[in-house]
Amino acid sequence: MLSRRTLLASPLLAAAQRQKPNLLVILADDMGFADAGCYGSDIKTPNLDRLAAGGLRFSQMYSTARCGPSRNCITTGYYAQQNACDTMTPGNIPAWTKLAPEHLKPLGYRAYHVGKWHIKFKPVAGAGFDRSYLLQDQNRFFTPRQHFLDDRPLPAVQPGEGYYATVAIADHAVRMLREHPKEDPFYMYLAFTSPHFPLHALQEDIDEYRDAFTEGWDASRERRHARLKRMGLINCPLSALEPEMRPVWNTNYQELADKIGPGEVVKAVPWSTLTPEQKKFQRLKMAIHAAMITRMDREIGRVLDQLKAMNALDDTVILFLSDNGASSEQLIRADGHDASAPAGSGASHLCLGPGWSSASNTPFRLHKSWVHEGGISSPFIVHWPAGIRDAGKIRHTPCHFVDVVPTLIDVAGGRPVLSDGAPPLSGRSLVPAFGKDVTVQRDYLYFNHSNNRAIRVGDWKLTAAGKDSPWEMYDLRRDRSEQKNVITQNADRAKQMGELWSQVDAGFVRVREAAPKSTKVRM
Repeated sequence: MLSRRTLLASPLLAAAQRQKPNLLVILADDMGFADAGCYGSDIKTPNLDRLAAGGLRFSQMYSTARCGPSRNCITTGYYAQQNACDTMTPGNIPAWTKLAPEHLKPLGYRAYHVGKWHIKFKPVAGAGFDRSYLLQDQNRFFTPRQHFLDDRPLPAVQPGEGYYATVAIADHAVRMLREHPKEDPFYMYLAFTSPHFPLHALQEDIDEYRDAFTEGWDASRERRHARLKRMGLINCPLSALEPEMRPVWNTNYQELADKIGPGEVVKAVPWSTLTPEQKKFQRLKMAIHAAMITRMDREIGRVLDQLKAMNALDDTVILFLSDNGASSEQLIRADGHDASAPAGSGASHLCLGPGWSSASNTPFRLHKSWVHEGGISSPFIVHWPAGIRDAGKIRHTPCHFVDVVPTLIDVAGGRPVLSDGAPPLSGRSLVPAFGKDVTVQRDYLYFNHSNNRAIRVGDWKLTAAGKDSPWEMYDLRRDRSEQKNVITQNADRAKQMGELWSQVDAGFVRVREAAPKSTKVRM
């Protein structure tokens, strides 16, 4: 990690270190690698595109493939298996666990959380945020029943009140920024729930895409793939569709057909095999997904406008990511699905599905929950005019959500201050890559979710889809879309990497369970 002295000595960053920069981490939910315009999409994201044009895009940022573990990594700097801080990892939370505010507030920062949480501690009383708007109900974009302001419950939103989650999240973010004392730097963790299912969007936003996506997901994948190659973000072939790969927890076929109707498609099959009714319905679902992303982009624009009004945009380090790949899940839960209600309204409950999810995750394999590249590859934009002079460039160093906290601490001029018994942070500062396209050195990147497992060492990746599935090996330098399994030709390397994965996984659990349990205020 770079020291404060090293940062000050750098011509690139010296000007930015006259005062501590503000820190804004923006997280989307279930947005695919190729869902933003600056990552090859047809979806309108002008604000994200401007951030990318004025900053950096990273081509190999990794999540954990699922919402909870990703949020653990992005707020603690540890893998979820190390500290079980997220709501999805079983086991004790070690007493040495610290979240980002506990590193940044001693450096003079005020800390704000807005949006989704999925961490076991309360944001204010347990995690150290000064202010928080927590939207805990991810099933209802229009009428959430569980949301909290500064850890205190708010009344359930009633129909007709004009609430829409994406707008409300931005409202709270803008309000907190307006009330922020200008003499202090801030850290804001802004976690949108878009475009996570159910597909709920404002009708005006859906109408904007009403005639879009007529050519289907195959053509969309091919266009995105070509754009990504032209942009220099990838150099691999387009992956094949995998119709039989579906989450085991999906609502069953018959219930989906009965409740949603004959337009639903449960497998990632070629677009040409769909009936006219299926094509019409699937186009509409993609229009809602696109509408959710475009609305999120507009609300991000409102936050950026507030930073401009505060004269703070130039010296705010903005990181944009998505918590996992796009979702192929098809579930009906919460209030159920009313087939007579307009698609995208609060009475409907639709999911993107595997066909369009494959397009969102172009050019990679599989989806959210898998640790193949489609499930874990995140768009990653860094914007910091006062500290980055390489505007519009791409960085190819492999990195992971565990790197976010070390990076924030580094640009704030501090260093991690660990509790007694705590292991070093798993992440690395990405500040060296802000100045030039260098590889941030590390021994491995580790993945483990729902019995899907992987480890990356250099450009080699060992991965398996499911508890009883065999290991596969890929050379990501040539084949990041994981089309050619080379494990037979690299048996010794695969054996060593498999042993390393087992050692790392067992070590994380051993350290976690041996530590005293945290006594922080829990949700």
